[in-house]
Amino acid sequence: MAKTSVAQVARYADMLSAMGTEPRLRIMRLLLSAHPEGMVVGEIQTELGIAGSTLSHHLDKLKNEDLVTMRREGTFLRYAANAESLQELLTFLYAECCTRNRAIAPETIVQLRK
Repeated sequence: MAKTSVAQVARYADMLSAMGTEPRLRIMRLLLSAHPEGMVVGEIQTELGIAGSTLSHHLDKLKNEDLVTMRREGTFLRYAANAESLQELLTFLYAECCTRNRAIAPETIVQLRK
C-alpha cells in the first residue's frame, strides 16, 4: 500500500472537520440519500429546516472541501454528494484497520461500484 503523504492527511482532516457539525452531517446524509441526482437548495432547505443564509454557508464549506458538487440549472443551484471524494476518505480511514491488524474483516466493508 502506498504511504499517505502529510498533505493528504491534512486534506482528509479538513474534510472530516467540514462534516464535523450537526447541520453539515445532516446535509451530507440527505445528499447521499438523493445520490446521484442531488437536490436543489430549496429542497435541502425544506427537508432540513435550515435558514437560507445558514444553509448557503454550510454548503460552501462542504463544496470547498470537495465533499459536494454544485451545478447551476437556470436560477437554481443543485448540490450532490461527491461520491469519489467520500470513497477516497473512507478508503483512507479503513486502510490500516483492514490490512495491518484486521480489526475489521475487509469483506465486511461495502464497496462503491461505478
